[in-house]
Amino acid sequence: MIFIACLALFTLVVTVLSEGFGVGLISTSFVKTLGKTLCLCLVALAMDVVWGYCGILSLGHMAFFGIGGYAIGMWLMYARTELIVVQSLAAAPLPPTPEEISQGIATQIFGVVGASEFPPIWAFAHSLPLQLAAVVLVPGLLALVFGWLAFRARVTGVYLSILTQAMTLALALYLFQNDSGLRGNNGLSGLQNLPGQADTPQSTISIWFFWAAALALGLGYIFCAWMVSGKFGSVIRAIRDDEARVRFLGYSVEAYKLTVFTVTAVIAGIAGALYYPQAGIINPAEIAPIASIYLAVWVAIGGRGRLYGAVIGAAFVSLLSTWFTGGQAPDINLGVYTIQWVNWWTVLLGLSFVVVTLLAPKGIGGLFDLIGKGRKS
Repeated sequence: MIFIACLALFTLVVTVLSEGFGVGLISTSFVKTLGKTLCLCLVALAMDVVWGYCGILSLGHMAFFGIGGYAIGMWLMYARTELIVVQSLAAAPLPPTPEEISQGIATQIFGVVGASEFPPIWAFAHSLPLQLAAVVLVPGLLALVFGWLAFRARVTGVYLSILTQAMTLALALYLFQNDSGLRGNNGLSGLQNLPGQADTPQSTISIWFFWAAALALGLGYIFCAWMVSGKFGSVIRAIRDDEARVRFLGYSVEAYKLTVFTVTAVIAGIAGALYYPQAGIINPAEIAPIASIYLAVWVAIGGRGRLYGAVIGAAFVSLLSTWFTGGQAPDINLGVYTIQWVNWWTVLLGLSFVVVTLLAPKGIGGLFDLIGKGRKS
């Protein structure tokens, strides 16, 4: 409840200070940054449950995150393009047929890759309910199939991490191809423009998505807290600590691991569906294995095995990354060499991960443990 109260207060403060609904002290671009950060906190929660509580170091959860973004991005791009095509054909002597409208939409979307027809994967792109269902079902089904094959074969440890990374890499390489049906390296763009909201300023839309991200994070936190509590939470922590003994005691280890892996993949997909309309664009580079490695670093820095630690780590590193890579951090002139943080940020992040792993394995979240012990003493 402390976390939910802090999140509610934070949401209220940002709303009051925003350009869309408040006094304008916080710019629209920074509201979008905060909204995207909340989405990253949500996927970090999923990563913490699967790794920090169940002991499965998945290097593929950002693939599920990207799939959710592609699923909602297809509808956003289709609906927005449909409005443009219908308006352009309205001046024609004869009313356009549905086939002409569909052909016009396909040409507008896929002309950049030399195509003019909808691939089969876009069969339901016109329907928002079906694409929202895809946000949940596609990551869930992919995780279910992959997890069933991997856990049934009892692949564990570093080998499982490599498999999840290979899955992510294979998906990214497939999406880079123009014939993947998702515009290859061009990806999906213009996602920040909501269909039918051409007259609504981005300052207002950004707050809408910020609210949605805050609500999703709050509900996700409550769900994850419920998931890791009680008997289920005790069993998955026992699997993390000693899988062989849990299996010896008669528990279906594979079923527990598959449930955690699939549920957290769905959470990651929902987070991606809220993230990319705020980012405005998604391309295969967003699904590259390095993104999932960053996710693991966030959770480790925040403190895995603590839900609030995952949120703190994702928020801290994400906002710090925005500051360093956005050119806001001052360069350091050493005389013979100038450190430009735009280029050195990833090095600093890697060193931070090593330092935390060696010297502070409980991460930033461990500080709260020390504070709690100090109050008790």
